[in-house]
Amino acid sequence: MALFVPAESGPAAQVRTWHRTVGGAESNVACHLAGLGLRAAWVSVVGGDPFGSAITDFVARHGVDVSGVRVDPDRPTGVYFKSDGGVRYYRRGSAAAGMSPALLAGLPLDTVRLVHTSGITPVLSASCLDLMRALLGTPRRFLLSFDVNRRPALDQDPVLLRDLAALADVVLVGADEAAAVWGAHDPEAIREVLPEPPAIVVKQAEHGATLLERGEPAIFQPALRVDVVEPIGAGDAFAAGYLAALLAGEPPVRRLRAGHLRAASALRTRDDIGPPLPAALVESLLDAGAAEWAVVYIT
Repeated sequence: MALFVPAESGPAAQVRTWHRTVGGAESNVACHLAGLGLRAAWVSVVGGDPFGSAITDFVARHGVDVSGVRVDPDRPTGVYFKSDGGVRYYRRGSAAAGMSPALLAGLPLDTVRLVHTSGITPVLSASCLDLMRALLGTPRRFLLSFDVNRRPALDQDPVLLRDLAALADVVLVGADEAAAVWGAHDPEAIREVLPEPPAIVVKQAEHGATLLERGEPAIFQPALRVDVVEPIGAGDAFAAGYLAALLAGEPPVRRLRAGHLRAASALRTRDDIGPPLPAALVESLLDAGAAEWAVVYIT
């Protein structure tokens, strides 16, 4: 989606100048994965308007393959605004809401290692729900990750989100999201709601994240202390860091730390995708002792 953030300070009603950039859960993850050195592709539908071409160009400039992006000449590209600490979306009837199972035709799904999805897509329209059911319900050779991505402005049915998440290999969910959607307030309660997925990553905001893998004890890794500029987008960055480490065969603690380190890069900017932390710093912190990790402060 096209994303607008204030280019000047003050209440949103008084802002006259806005900065246009790009945001969106799945495209954010794709851009972060490409930034981490993986081959990543983004598949979606944009409108045949300047916003649509700007979004596609933006994602491509981050090193993401956009050959699977379709253009709908009749529907507009969705937009949203960040201001006053909140977000307002304008995407009803957008090009992305017109996605359907036809989008899967011709995609080289037998050649990819992982497909990332979210709980936003299935509630955009009936055809989007059909798309998600087709993707999640068919036999696959790839890993499928599902980020719940609760959006209060969307009518996300708790039963539907649970049923879709149950079909994934890796589920990412915020503790606050799970509490609001399922009434599950801690990782153990979330596992009771979702016994099916082999792995669940519970994001616990500034406290840290817990990994629940089937047959293994829960593993918690505290978050880094960060000077936060804007929290929106950090969850997508965390997902990308964790998934990249998973594909690299990293052990659980390094996976969770990779997520925290990537999230820190997003927390330091008003955009959904910020400059990465220095590679040498990231590498040193991935293997830091617990005491050293606990005192790190990212400014």
